[in-house]
Amino acid sequence: MAGEEPTPGGVAKPTLTMLFPTTDFALFFAIVFALHWTLNRYRTVWKWFIIAASYVFYGWWDPGLVWLLVLVSTLAWGAASWIERQPDETRRQRRTLVAVGALLLPLAWFKYYGFFALNVANAFESLGLHPPLPLLRVLLPIGISFYTFMAISYVVDVSRYEVQPSRWLDVSVYLAFFPHLVAGPIVRGDELIPQIRRRRDGGAIDLSRAAFLIFGGLFKKVVVSSYLATQIVDPVFGAPSAHGGLEVLIAIYAYAIVIYADFSAYTDIAIGAALLLGFEFPANFDRPYSAVSIADFWRRWHMTLSRWLRDYLYIPLGGSRHGELRTATNLMLTMILGGLWHGAGWTFLAWGAYNGIALVIGRRRRIRARRMVPAVSGWAVARQRIVTFHLVCLGWVFFRADSMGSAFELLGRLWARGSLEAVTPLMLLAIGGMLFVQNLPNAPALRAQVAFSRFAPVLQGAALALVLFAITTLGPQGVTPFIYFRF
Repeated sequence: MAGEEPTPGGVAKPTLTMLFPTTDFALFFAIVFALHWTLNRYRTVWKWFIIAASYVFYGWWDPGLVWLLVLVSTLAWGAASWIERQPDETRRQRRTLVAVGALLLPLAWFKYYGFFALNVANAFESLGLHPPLPLLRVLLPIGISFYTFMAISYVVDVSRYEVQPSRWLDVSVYLAFFPHLVAGPIVRGDELIPQIRRRRDGGAIDLSRAAFLIFGGLFKKVVVSSYLATQIVDPVFGAPSAHGGLEVLIAIYAYAIVIYADFSAYTDIAIGAALLLGFEFPANFDRPYSAVSIADFWRRWHMTLSRWLRDYLYIPLGGSRHGELRTATNLMLTMILGGLWHGAGWTFLAWGAYNGIALVIGRRRRIRARRMVPAVSGWAVARQRIVTFHLVCLGWVFFRADSMGSAFELLGRLWARGSLEAVTPLMLLAIGGMLFVQNLPNAPALRAQVAFSRFAPVLQGAALALVLFAITTLGPQGVTPFIYFRF
């Protein structure tokens, strides 16, 4: 690929994957499910089978990049063993830094080289100088950010004596396990490796919970996310100048629903598929649009990434232990790096910085509020939720926009006159319905799940068939890749 012009950020987006809502994945999972439970009693054979199946899943996009997953797995396994053999704490920390740096090298090359080289070239050309770095089109492997962060957490946890080093086979299953491989959740070693080592009990599977997660995820992805993305989000963000202020505003609200429905759908299906195989993954979302502050939003949104950033970046930087200025600096660095984790581009950096500023301001407001008697009421909570949702939506504009110029152009159109031709009642119903559900307590959904679990198997099958029929009827033709495949 050398010599080709880079795409924005210096990466090429993936074009072919084994998506969850496809016939390919349904057949793949049916075969894996049958062989998984057949081989369950033979632990070593089972592990090799899961690795092979996961590599097939990953290689469906590009078989030539399976070696990268093998490399990261081997690096993580070797680094953990290397660190564990060092009893001296100072040298142990140095080895940990070297190991983390080695694990970050593939991510730095595939994800950030193009962005860095392009911006260096622009800077040199503005001075009339020849760019020092070649502009290459580097193909971004799907899932590399997720399994790299999992590998880092495993190595760091070993260095902290929180996890014992594992065999190469166990580490490889941990990093390659196909339900979480492409887009999370980010599962830690102490959460998954013990489950890998023990036999699974097929009689203990929570089928009703798995069905709720999988079919609910399919509905959010195929029906809600795809509909809003194609009908309002993509047209408005693609050509802001062609739309008036109200259409732009609805498109911004719609994108907030799209990214939630899309990403939570993937992790719901991943958690449900893992449940069917006898594995428990951590939850990744908890009604994020019911948050009452940006800090609360990040406790509810992509929770496994938020915890990762807290435990492996924010706290090691010093957390909130060294005064307010240092705390603010740590928050800003954490969120900026979290933004860049999502993508190599100025828009992601701006989105991360925006959230960092919001967290710093929110922290200062909370400190001042502790000196006063808080006034807690239903309206106060509702107001906090409304304000937080709009602050989050403002950040999503930069996350979704192709460039900083496009983001500001879109925001500038909020005051423009125009028609509402692109907005339909069904669209408003989809947005409003999702926001309404977000602000409901968890209890009704849990009660519905319990009630479903008490149905006779025939009734359960009929209910699921009806939901599947609704999904295939309401959803558009074809399935677009999940948004987080790019990260």
